[in-house]
Amino acid sequence: MNSAILTTRDIGVLIFEGFQLLDAAGPITVFEMPVRGMNPSPYRLTIYSLKGGPVRSSSGVSMYSESLPTGLTLDTLVVSGGEGTRSAMHDDSMLSAIRDMSLRTRRTTSVCSGAFLLAAAGLLDGRKATTHWRRCPDMTRNFPAVKVEQDRIFVRDGKFWTSAGISAGIDLALALVEEDLGEDVARESARELVVHQRRHGGQSQFSVMQDVKLASGRFDTLIDWLRANLGSELKVEQMAEHAGMSPRNFARVFRTETGTTPARLVEKLRLEAARERVEMTSISLQEIAQQTGFGEAERMRVTFMRAYGQPPMVLRRHRRG
Repeated sequence: MNSAILTTRDIGVLIFEGFQLLDAAGPITVFEMPVRGMNPSPYRLTIYSLKGGPVRSSSGVSMYSESLPTGLTLDTLVVSGGEGTRSAMHDDSMLSAIRDMSLRTRRTTSVCSGAFLLAAAGLLDGRKATTHWRRCPDMTRNFPAVKVEQDRIFVRDGKFWTSAGISAGIDLALALVEEDLGEDVARESARELVVHQRRHGGQSQFSVMQDVKLASGRFDTLIDWLRANLGSELKVEQMAEHAGMSPRNFARVFRTETGTTPARLVEKLRLEAARERVEMTSISLQEIAQQTGFGEAERMRVTFMRAYGQPPMVLRRHRRG
């Protein structure tokens, strides 16, 4: 690990009654990794709450915290999420403390529904942000001035970083480490954590099949066939024939059992396959578009922009650092 670190950065993690334990512990553990192998230490970690002392998480396990001092200056503030945000977002003392701390931080971040506290404090107005997929509709409804990105692992807008649910806080923290200490340190930290693959901010909160109900297993073989033939046209009539059903009955039953239409699933499978090739290979974008059924690179680019908010080449460059 690189040891040429001139300053120690103060990282403060804010918790409250009913916080999600991993929302705090995940980022803390990420920041701990480079601390182990670098001298001087790049990070100094502190857990804070309004009053200090033990704070009970939503799981019932308590975490010890320091009370927030007046005029606290931090490099990075991490606001935890959890069920407790539902009441904390109406606590004027909590919101005032977050606003005050944010004035003196280089970065203000949140994990999961911690974004609700940043939004309630007025810090996300006019900014892009994300949170746990289940609470994105609530955030859009309660904070219309926030540009909610519903399907991102994490989002950065200026000094404000927000992440999706729970484990996404690890991805966020790894991105912060990468910004501070470089790609090599972040990669080594991920290896120490035995994280299979660091996910970047634009990545979807779900894999395709997580969003598809396949309880009966009726269409498992069909979906395997679709994956193997993404470069083909894949009309509903072809899919129905492969499933041994009439096109009309197939479309109706497929949507009932999977929760999506055949055409929508094909697009998601194509996006997933194309993104993997964009990020993991050096194949030209035009060739990837042909392999995955988009036909033309421009059509693939438009679909990527709609789904991920970024064109394929940007994702490729980001992946390669």
